Parts: sequence; structure tokens; C-alpha cells
Amino acid sequence: MESLSKETSTEEEFVRHEVEFSVIFRLQHWVRVLAITVLIISGFYLAYPMLSQVTTNEPTNFMYALFRSWHVIFGFVFISALIVKIYIFFFGKLEARERQSFRDVFSLNAWIRQIGYYLLLCKRPKLRGAYNPLQFAAYFLFYVLTTGLIITGLILYVHVYHEGLGGFLYEPMRAIEVMLGGLAVVRELHHIFMWGVILFIVTHLYLVSFNTIYMKEGAIDAIFSGLKWHKKHK
Repeated sequence: MESLSKETSTEEEFVRHEVEFSVIFRLQHWVRVLAITVLIISGFYLAYPMLSQVTTNEPTNFMYALFRSWHVIFGFVFISALIVKIYIFFFGKLEARERQSFRDVFSLNAWIRQIGYYLLLCKRPKLRGAYNPLQFAAYFLFYVLTTGLIITGLILYVHVYHEGLGGFLYEPMRAIEVMLGGLAVVRELHHIFMWGVILFIVTHLYLVSFNTIYMKEGAIDAIFSGLKWHKKHK
């Protein structure tokens, strides 16, 4: 049997693998997954404290402050990973297929064929890039939501940390706070954006699983190994 790194064939088709995601792409993806997980858990606690502090004789058990510190740390980890993602999207060599997906977004036919495929009414449409128009639109919405999360999060950040980066960002963040309608509105928007991200994650996991099952190209495996399998007829 030939190794997986080579082309294998049957009587009707060739099956070969291609590098779908670069190492830096996969790394920043899993860093964002970790950061989002910590941010959701710590964010829920900050909004609705559900854990009782351990009673001690020393006034040093600041659990709320601990959760807030983890929220802030992983908030900046997420921002850093997002900056890397934006950079490789525009300048990465392997990410050129992501950029090509932008064309299908403006094709009504591509939208109709893709929706028909998800409804099991037609065959899988041929894509110009890495993502179908529904995926690309969903990812675009995700980045809009995370941008809103970052901005509202930084506004809340400067109200607690007044030195260093907090002091540098204080004036511009306060100006945005005023435009949004005040700190109470900013908090509500931060929660709304978070729920939008959570809904995206659920939808993302469903669609990735759907593509993995019906396309049989290793869509889930690709984010671990970087490789995706493609069938080509003789």
C-alpha cells in the first residue's frame, strides 16, 4: 500500500491530499479557540458570579479580581491571534485560496447551489476558493462580532486599568463610549456580541461536521494536520 503522502488511485478516481492550512494558520486558530473558551467562561462569571469564595482569615481571596485578570489576559491573547490571522489572510501564500473565496460571495448562482447542497437537493458545487459563500459570510460576521467585542472590551478595560496601555487608550475609548451611549450600553453590547460569537461557534461546528461527513475530505482533520483530501476522476 502506498504511503499517504503519495497519490493513491482506484479504478474510477484518484485520491490525493493537498496542504489546506499552514502551520501558522492552525496555530493561531487553536490559540483563538483557547482564548475564546477562557473568555466565555470568565465572562459568564464576571456577569453572574456563581462561585463562592473560600473563607479565610486573610483578606486576600479576591476571586472576582482573579477571573477579571484572566479575562483581560486572554482578551489580549485573542487580539494578538486575530492580528496574525488578518495578516496571513492578506499576505499568506497558502491563504490565497481564502482570498479567492471572495468572488463567490457576489455570485447568486453560487449561493443557490450551496444552499441546495446543504438541503441535500443537489450535488456539491465547485468552489473557486477555500470557502463557499455561506461560510465566507459567516466568517465575515464573526470578525464583525469580535471587533465589536474587542472595542467594547477595551472600553471596559480602561475604566479599571488607568496606567500604561489603559492610560494610552483612555481618551479614544471614552470618546467611543460616549458615541455608543454610555457605559451601561457598552456592557449590554459586549454581552450581545458574546452571544453572537457563541451562536457562530455552534453553527460553525455543525457546518464543519456536515462538510466532513458528506464531502469526505477530512475537513476537521485539516485543522489538525493541515491536509485535506481531494478526489479527482481519471
